[in-house]
Amino acid sequence: MSQQHTRLGTVERDGDTLRLRYERSLAHPPATVWRALTESASLRHWFPADIVGDRIAGAQVQLPFWPEGAQESMEMLDEAGVDTTDMDLNEVLPGLIRAFDPPRLFELVWGNPEGKADVLRFELQPDDGGTRLVFTTWPGEPGPLGHAGTSAGWHACLDSLETLMDTGAAVPVDRHAIQQLREAYATLMAKA
Repeated sequence: MSQQHTRLGTVERDGDTLRLRYERSLAHPPATVWRALTESASLRHWFPADIVGDRIAGAQVQLPFWPEGAQESMEMLDEAGVDTTDMDLNEVLPGLIRAFDPPRLFELVWGNPEGKADVLRFELQPDDGGTRLVFTTWPGEPGPLGHAGTSAGWHACLDSLETLMDTGAAVPVDRHAIQQLREAYATLMAKA
């Protein structure tokens, strides 16, 4: 089993609410990890969208998808047989920063805060000279590849974040690995 499959997140259900939780031990201090989680120059290499607006609790922000990531996503959806005719990944989604406590806690609502938006929560704790990152998300509506696709996507994002921090280089998308992750998360969700 590959390293990425041994680090699968956990999946929990509470009625209709789904919670995905991922943990990573990063070999960098919390302040460095914080910058990678919140600054556009780093987000571009691992997170699907920029965060445009003030980085403070209570701030309304805009979440435009990175063009290169949007193109890659459309190609992956096409390969998976998803009809992308009416999809617009150039759409800018609203967001709300619910918590911003450097370098410990960052919580973001992605999408309409009044609707079924995704909630993303990043918690950082010092850990033996590095950082223990706990990423928890409560996804709203399933994406085009279902919640398993969303789970695989966040898993791949966190792997990209770790590689970016360790090497300074962005990681190309491994579509085969993402397909394997989707299958692994689909199995976890069936058991949750």
